[in-house]
Amino acid sequence: MIEGAKQELKRADHLIFVSLKYTRTMDVLASVIKRLISSLELVLEAILQWLLKKKKIKAIPSTYKNKIEVIRANFKKDVTIQEMLKFYSYLMRIDKAEHSGRGEFRKGVTLIAIDELGDVIGEINLEKIKEFYLKTIELVDYTGEMLDNKK
Repeated sequence: MIEGAKQELKRADHLIFVSLKYTRTMDVLASVIKRLISSLELVLEAILQWLLKKKKIKAIPSTYKNKIEVIRANFKKDVTIQEMLKFYSYLMRIDKAEHSGRGEFRKGVTLIAIDELGDVIGEINLEKIKEFYLKTIELVDYTGEMLDNKK
């Protein structure tokens, strides 16, 4: 599953450094966010499989909210895993929010995520999406190493 997460990151890499370079639309930014979410979901699934194998849980929950709660409970002292869960939740909020764009087809293309109350959750521009991408790489690598060391 960690390998699948790395494949999703390769797709996100292409979207950021090739597609976004030429298209500069908020749709590409939204696609990158979806790829990062997909990558983190595979990582969460790998963690849950490991917990199941070690008999720390009886079954893998079906909803992502429950999956996050189970992982949070089992990795209370692991700051990086807790940070990953917060980051994943933030990306999910951005993905589910209403999107509007600013500066499309220009260097400063920005995706603006607005929740149901009309509050701005985040303004995602090229620099921010690269930041998210690098953070996701770190989290995937960390989790892969952690699970290999705990086997």
